[in-house]
Amino acid sequence: MEDVTRLIEFYKSPLGRISRALVRDPIIELAGSVRGKRVLGIGFATPYMRFALKDAERVIALMPSRQGASAWPREGPSLTALSDPVEMPLTDAAVDLIIAVHMFEHIGDGEELMRELWRVAAPNARLIIVVPRRRGLWAQRDNTPFGSGNPFSKSQLEKLMRDHSFTPEVWRDALFLPPVQGAFMLRWARGFERAGRLFGPALAGVTCVRARKELFPAVPRRQRKERYVRVPALAPAAATMEVPQR
Repeated sequence: MEDVTRLIEFYKSPLGRISRALVRDPIIELAGSVRGKRVLGIGFATPYMRFALKDAERVIALMPSRQGASAWPREGPSLTALSDPVEMPLTDAAVDLIIAVHMFEHIGDGEELMRELWRVAAPNARLIIVVPRRRGLWAQRDNTPFGSGNPFSKSQLEKLMRDHSFTPEVWRDALFLPPVQGAFMLRWARGFERAGRLFGPALAGVTCVRARKELFPAVPRRQRKERYVRVPALAPAAATMEVPQR
């Protein structure tokens, strides 16, 4: 899993700033109105969540313990917390919109994560997932966070969602720009994005999808066994001190 320091450094770089803008557009489109909603970001979704701060009822970003967390937003109290992705400190049906970025490609058990997302999602809640495209150029280069972890094909992602009671509604592709820091590429990033769409998803770097939570879970959540720790009984004893010989 990517370290939070490397993620922050990437999004401060010229390539990171333009990739954030190119991925943020479809996320905002897929999210629609967030007025009065409870919004959860998971993974490292904060670069894409600022649009929700003004209108949402509540915004929180949970970051995996192995990744580390950073304070966000810059102004006001921090809305981030460290959390186990499959044991989130949220009640059932707690959120209306979930945005997962830099999450699914790094999780060891995607099925358990889906069960946990189903649990915390309110009825008819929406889930937005952004993952590196398996055959995309960004997944084949390790100079960006989208090049680490396990990328997904559209069919793999769709099966994972449907198997866990999330119905895909809208698909979007993004990052047709090659993952290079060249000034020419960055200057014409928007042009590459528009031109790339003419050739379909074959040149896309990431896949974005919005899914709706179904009423009943397709797969019940695994029962976790309680763990007991045996603590030895300790009898109180007086401290002893060796007296030096004269």
